[in-house]
Amino acid sequence: MCKDPDSMKGVENFIFEIVSDGLPPSNPRGILDLPALCVSMPIHCKNSFRKLIEKLNSSPDVPPVTCVVSDGVMSFTLEVAREFNIPEILFFTPSACGMWGYLHYDELLQRGYFPFQDESCLSNGYLDTIIDWIPAMEGIRLKDLPTFIRTTNRDDIMFNYNLESVNNALKTGSIILNTFDDLEQDVLDAMKSKFPDIYTVGPLSLLSEQITCDAKMESVEASLWKEDDKCLEWLDKRDAGSVVYVNYGSLIIMTPKQLREFAWGLANSKYSFLWVIRPNLVNGGTEIISQDFLNEIKDRGLILDWCPQEKSFRPPFNWRVLNTLWVEFYFGKHFTWGAHDLLAIFCRTTNELPLLVLKVGDWSGD
Repeated sequence: MCKDPDSMKGVENFIFEIVSDGLPPSNPRGILDLPALCVSMPIHCKNSFRKLIEKLNSSPDVPPVTCVVSDGVMSFTLEVAREFNIPEILFFTPSACGMWGYLHYDELLQRGYFPFQDESCLSNGYLDTIIDWIPAMEGIRLKDLPTFIRTTNRDDIMFNYNLESVNNALKTGSIILNTFDDLEQDVLDAMKSKFPDIYTVGPLSLLSEQITCDAKMESVEASLWKEDDKCLEWLDKRDAGSVVYVNYGSLIIMTPKQLREFAWGLANSKYSFLWVIRPNLVNGGTEIISQDFLNEIKDRGLILDWCPQEKSFRPPFNWRVLNTLWVEFYFGKHFTWGAHDLLAIFCRTTNELPLLVLKVGDWSGD
């Protein structure tokens, strides 16, 4: 995704087109607006995508479309590709473990694990229920599976959208995953019963380092938030391996209580840290960060809305807390907080790897 479509102009052999999602320009399209987007996309994007294929195939200036690679959550493209007899493959960004969890949503429904009976299931131990029938994940707990099942509503938009996406993917027989074989071999082998052709291309952060880009492509900004590069000068003043980096990715929504626990966990750790708190991270805003906390960390903590991640991830700043694992697999030591549906299952199934999974409010050293 490109924050500024005009920045793609002039990039050789690349055409950037826009497909309408049907939502008004005033819609912020943030994480809290995902249900509306998931309702709108299959209807409006499919028609817009069909018109785009027709336009490209009839244009004398570009070759016809011969293949479609689509994000797995935009599976509406499959129907359009079939209409034009164009082969398509879906690319899923979750780990193989996360994808395998999604692929068992339907069976979780049929076996009665979903929907939850009431809200008490979130706190009464029900989430610790062992799921012993998912191949290559025997012994996984309900709370380790992608979190869209945590609802009492059978008609929950996000659950059904993800269920539809993976069911559509089953019609293709081929998928691309952002993982690598040695990391998730057992799960990948199990998934071949559903997908004969699985292409593991991750971690993408490492793959991107092998691609040579010209100056124009290097200038393209892919971040959805404005990057604050003052952290680079701040990092230059820190010792090697001394900085904790905290970022929750693009999708996590936290409660004020969780943010406070992270804040004082960082303060009490006595480590220097770079903490990214994007504008829409917390329900209710981030004013809950107190002046007492800021006074406590003023000489060793830096808080930003967003930062230039790849530049700041370079060694020697290689001790950090992250929500998404691929960057730190490539760049150094890592801790994980399993708050997100794309990560929780991964933390659980990689227990033989040198990972340290932290609960909110817990802090441990190297």
